[in-house]
Amino acid sequence: QVQLLESGGGLVQPGGSLQLSCAASGSITRLYDMGWYGQAPGKQRELVATIDTTGSTNYADSVKGRFTISRDNAKRTVFLQMNSLKPEDTAVYYCNADVLKWGGVRGIHWGQGTQVTVSS
Repeated sequence: QVQLLESGGGLVQPGGSLQLSCAASGSITRLYDMGWYGQAPGKQRELVATIDTTGSTNYADSVKGRFTISRDNAKRTVFLQMNSLKPEDTAVYYCNADVLKWGGVRGIHWGQGTQVTVSS
């Protein structure tokens, strides 16, 4: 089994900051791309940011310049630093990872999500 455990969500005022973390554990041989996706109420889950094993990143246009994704490969953890938060950033944020498991099976795994609410 593979587990992705997110933390760091919460309530923050507009203009504030939060850092999300997602730690991967379990029967993992290797982690490939990792990412964050957001799902606002009544909307589909959308890409926020991804990062590959070399540190190359990709961001949704709506978060460029405000959010930064990073990873610690030794700790199997991906982070999302969220600055200058806006009410429209309110969503449940899900971590995902492309995982090669013991036994050679590779697939995408998701965390349970963490709520981020931006409101005054």
